[in-house]
Amino acid sequence: MRKKLTIGRFDKIDLPDLHLFELDAKIDTGAYSSAIHYHHAEVIEKDGKEVLHFTLLDPTHPDYNDRSFYFDKFEERNIKNSFGDSEKRFVIKTRITIFGKNYETDFSLSDRGSLKFPILLGRKLLQMGFVVDVAKSNLSYKLKNTK
Repeated sequence: MRKKLTIGRFDKIDLPDLHLFELDAKIDTGAYSSAIHYHHAEVIEKDGKEVLHFTLLDPTHPDYNDRSFYFDKFEERNIKNSFGDSEKRFVIKTRITIFGKNYETDFSLSDRGSLKFPILLGRKLLQMGFVVDVAKSNLSYKLKNTK
């Protein structure tokens, strides 16, 4: 059995496939799936097939770049929000880099504009080998910057 990595209550993560780096992420053991803040999302037809077109973050976020993303592999799922209400969300699969390792996981596109953290990391990702210590923070980011 592989040793579990300790992660704090929040950290900075990279999403290399989306060209987004050092984004603030909240670790949430109460959430099953991970979520990322989006500005706009719609299903369009491109090259004869349905694709999900979206932008991430929003114009007020310092890392917002108005870059469009197109995913032909996506789902729409009912996901419970923090109030326990079910809502339909688009879900994509992409890589996250944390502690110098890549993990592929699902992210639901969620309106997190009013929240401090644009990314929420849930249990589905944490089950890949993490244990949470809420007294700590930015452990992956600190490790990255000491190399």
